[in-house]
Amino acid sequence: MKNFIYLSIIGFLFAACGGGGGDDSDPVVVPPIVNIAPTVPALTAPADGKLCLDKIIAFQWALSTDENKDNITYQIQIAKDNSFSQIVKTLEVTTNSTSAELEKNTAYYWRVKATDSKGLSSNYTATYKFYTTGDAVVNHLPFSPELVQPSINSVSNTTTATLKWTATDVDTKDVLTYDVYFGKTNPPTAKVSENTSAISFDVTLEPATQYFWQVVVKDNKGGETVGQVWKFKTN
Repeated sequence: MKNFIYLSIIGFLFAACGGGGGDDSDPVVVPPIVNIAPTVPALTAPADGKLCLDKIIAFQWALSTDENKDNITYQIQIAKDNSFSQIVKTLEVTTNSTSAELEKNTAYYWRVKATDSKGLSSNYTATYKFYTTGDAVVNHLPFSPELVQPSINSVSNTTTATLKWTATDVDTKDVLTYDVYFGKTNPPTAKVSENTSAISFDVTLEPATQYFWQVVVKDNKGGETVGQVWKFKTN
């Protein structure tokens, strides 16, 4: 009889501790916080293509935003070519402006990217260009040509292609002409067009071949600027 009473009490306790069968709920899973890169800044000054009268240039851009509210650092790159292979200054600031002393009578290109405190960066801004003026400067060289098409490292499935580019000069009254180099070697050595005022040129392509091309822009006062080498290939 005592054993029966003990077993009854133990059974009652097990039933009480069981929580009524189904009252327990699954634990709440908190998803990890995903770090998101800051937005890309927007360049404001100096304006694209500006002729600057001082060798100390003030740079300014619109602030980035960060969804995680992280602190942001800005890196500004200043180069003498639009492919940024000739970088002359790399600056890092926490504000949206800075300044740099540069050489006179020189074309420069600049861009900015934002990096948060966790090390995640935005893409670079578009590239802006400007010219520092010198004492008694008569003529400024044209800016480096800019690619329109075909895109770098693109693949063509056709037997012909139209090469397109643009170029500008702070001396707005200068007349620009172009020499076009095209071929299978880097850099290309075959001049396929000379002193043309057009900003495009048609070429014939072979299959399964990589091509390189380059444009030299010249003004009517004897100044010229050699552009970077672009490339694409065919299937």
